[in-house]
Amino acid sequence: MIRKEDLIRVGQFSKPHGVKGELTLLTDCEAPEQWQSPYLVCEMDGIPVPFFTESYRPKGKTSVLVKMENVDDETAARRFAGLAVYYPRSAADDRAADGDGWAYRVGYVVEAQGFGVLGIITEVDETTSNTLLHVDCEGRELLIPAADEWICAVDRTEKRLVMSLPEGLTDL
Repeated sequence: MIRKEDLIRVGQFSKPHGVKGELTLLTDCEAPEQWQSPYLVCEMDGIPVPFFTESYRPKGKTSVLVKMENVDDETAARRFAGLAVYYPRSAADDRAADGDGWAYRVGYVVEAQGFGVLGIITEVDETTSNTLLHVDCEGRELLIPAADEWICAVDRTEKRLVMSLPEGLTDL
């Protein structure tokens, strides 16, 4: 059984592309054509359901054409339009180790040097040019700009991100 906490949201299906069942996936992640998992997950009637993929084709910088097994025409593809798309966290963790995007850090504990544990990354906002990490800091939301130069250490096993943050940032 697939659990929601074992998944990472990677985007949303937009609309069918052509008449052979391909879908346009608007994605927040880089290089989805390099994904290693043979399936993507969509939530159908509140239940995460895996759909095996046949191919991925890049379509610009923020979208990918996805062909899924047994989705062979425009009518079948249309039922996926608007659905959020998820990727297995186990496959994503390998990509995060290679520095492939902030979205794979959701669920990591953020520790600030000289301050200690701040909280857990609950969301990554990549809708603007300045990516923001949403960190749950004891019930208070803390927004931390995602900057590679602030990272001191990443522990994939413990899902811990140690950062050197500018003074006063945690007070905002």
